[in-house]
Order: sequence, then C-alpha cells, then structure tokens
Amino acid sequence: MHKWIPGVVAVLWLGLARAATPTTVVLHAANMTCPTCSVTIGKALERVPGVTSTKVDLKSGMVTVGFDADRTTISVLARTITDAGFPATAEAHGG
Repeated sequence: MHKWIPGVVAVLWLGLARAATPTTVVLHAANMTCPTCSVTIGKALERVPGVTSTKVDLKSGMVTVGFDADRTTISVLARTITDAGFPATAEAHGG
C-alpha cells in the first residue's frame, strides 16, 4: 500500500468534517411585523452562496442563519437582510 494514501484520506476526512459544521449567527432585524416579513428575509438569504439554514423569529425580531464561513460573512448576511427592508445587526455575545 502506498504511504501517501492514509494522508490523503485524513485530509479529505478533515475537509468533510469541517464542511459538515456550519457557522451560526443570530442577527436582530428591525421592522418585522408579519409572516410575510419572514418569507421575504428567507428568500433573500436563500440567494446568498453558503447559507445553509435560516430561522426567523418574528416575536423576538431575531434571525438565526447557518452558513459556510468560507463562502460568506456575517456582514454580507446583515446587509442582505437590511437590503430586504429589515435593518439588521449581529447580536453581541459575551465571552
């Protein structure tokens, strides 16, 4: 057996493990008043490459987005929501 095969397998496995774990961010979105707002935000985020999931909570004004950090950023997600008509900012988390 070739000595390099285990190395290639390890690199591929690590790459898949990393890809299988998306980053999640919670954004506050203003002006959400009805179920159509959540649909509008969801459709806007669907067009962003790297977004893997979206959950909109109208009551709290929060949007939880799962995404691939290699393909998009939190600022792009916030700008996308803002451009859809709902000024968005990332929630600050204490460390």
